[in-house]
Amino acid sequence: MIRTSLGADQLDVPATVAAYKSLANVERAFRSIKTVDLHVRPVFHYNTERVRAHVLLCMLAYYVEWHMREHLKPMLFDDEFIEQTQAARASPVNKALRSDHARAKDASKRADDGSPLHSFRTLLQDLGTVAYNITSTSLNPNAKIVITTRPTPLQAKALTLLDVNPACSQ
Repeated sequence: MIRTSLGADQLDVPATVAAYKSLANVERAFRSIKTVDLHVRPVFHYNTERVRAHVLLCMLAYYVEWHMREHLKPMLFDDEFIEQTQAARASPVNKALRSDHARAKDASKRADDGSPLHSFRTLLQDLGTVAYNITSTSLNPNAKIVITTRPTPLQAKALTLLDVNPACSQ
């Protein structure tokens, strides 16, 4: 049984169940911030403004991760059609289902273009090898030499989905 202090005119039964189930997303986000993907470690602040700043930075980091996951769904095991699948459910009380497309991705472990699928973590590890280096020589320390790595096809696809050009980023 789920109870709420809101009236039925503000939050009906299906919306109440959906809101309760969405708490799992909040818990997953907190776990992601602290351990799984972002590794934002506890920082002990003794000043109220610093605590608020730390929480803000954690939430901003998760917001960036959320947007990255949304854009990179074609390369990840994530369900690209989750909204349509959830809308087709008779009741929010029923178990959440994965779309046929997501089940096909899980079975083949391949994206629509035939490339291998990744978890968010493995894709970030692969993107972590993209480098933008500025160096100089001892003969002319004032002259900057810019060296960028050439992205692999996988990295190029991810950067295209994210709409990021590493040559224009610093």
